[in-house]
Amino acid sequence: MKRDYYDVLGVRRDADAGEIKKAFRRLARECHPDVNPDDPDCEARFKEAAEAYEVLSDADSRAAYDRYGFDGLRGRQMTDFEHVGFGDLFNIFFGGGMFDSVLRDTGGMWGAATGGAPAPRGDDVETRLDLTFAEAVFGVTKDIEVTADAVCETCSGSGAKGGAGREQCPQCRGSGRMREVSSLGGFGQFIRTSTCNVCRGQGTIVKEPCETCLGTGRVRQTRTVSVDVPAGIADGQRLRLAGEGGAGSYGGRPGDLYVTIGVEAHDHFVRDGDDLVYRLDITMVEAALGTTAYVPALDGDIEVQIKPGTQPGEVKTYRSRGVPVLQGYGRGDLKVVVNVLIPRKLSDEQRDLLDRFAQASGEGDYEADQSFFDKIRAAFRQ
Repeated sequence: MKRDYYDVLGVRRDADAGEIKKAFRRLARECHPDVNPDDPDCEARFKEAAEAYEVLSDADSRAAYDRYGFDGLRGRQMTDFEHVGFGDLFNIFFGGGMFDSVLRDTGGMWGAATGGAPAPRGDDVETRLDLTFAEAVFGVTKDIEVTADAVCETCSGSGAKGGAGREQCPQCRGSGRMREVSSLGGFGQFIRTSTCNVCRGQGTIVKEPCETCLGTGRVRQTRTVSVDVPAGIADGQRLRLAGEGGAGSYGGRPGDLYVTIGVEAHDHFVRDGDDLVYRLDITMVEAALGTTAYVPALDGDIEVQIKPGTQPGEVKTYRSRGVPVLQGYGRGDLKVVVNVLIPRKLSDEQRDLLDRFAQASGEGDYEADQSFFDKIRAAFRQ
């Protein structure tokens, strides 16, 4: 499962272009194979960071990702980082491609880290929102109840009793990291860095925990969130509401809220992408003699002219009478499939009339056309 792009680069959701560029540049240096010759995962991390930067550095793709998550990137042409060799990636990002200016740095390969680890991000929250067919087609705003972690009001999220605040960790002195130096005799020193086991990398500690949140800085809370559902959304798609998930610890940024959409079935229509399919039932007499029928489209009835001799499975297409294109322009089509009804029971008089009709009919009265399934397949290839 893909990680959140902001988490990959380690930036806030409201980070500007300069912060995103700087974060990617740092990760690109850290994942360089010359720096990590014994780490088989460095290439995968570089590809992950490159993909995140490609999306977040572009204003349009970032806006789509912020609103709809990974679903918002469907159909967008992106570099296939999973099938590009590391040498090719190196040329793309370091050799004058679209990131040429990103990776220029005067600070050298080894940038010194300062301060403790970033405050822990809040949890992502998932929920479901059920819509009627019309709500999904035309869009709607809905309020939903979400239960997630919220900032503790007693301690203002610090986790300290009385809002006293957090203090610098005495063991790591606020860095969040511990260094262990071992001598290699006449060959220099070996330095190993690890996360501080007292503050767990935060650089700060709480001496006296808040009694309400027990030192976590968060409490469980149910709140109302307004969800703007765009027109044209389909069953099973997800909306991503940035920052509407659980609160982060000790000032960390909140998680996201993912809303999975459920759409109830329609009594008359079947959805096929952005197109709608409607089955129009007519009698065999109407098919033979012709008639006028009415189809209850989403935005008003459509008059359908049935010509004499209409065959079962005939498809009539009405342009731009379907579902609005999600995150795009225009609408799909409405496709009316003619279904000819044959009587299941006949009276003696009806049977006699049909017998007389059969005797009066000749081979020329029936002309083979495309098969039923050929017509259906042709209609949905348009």
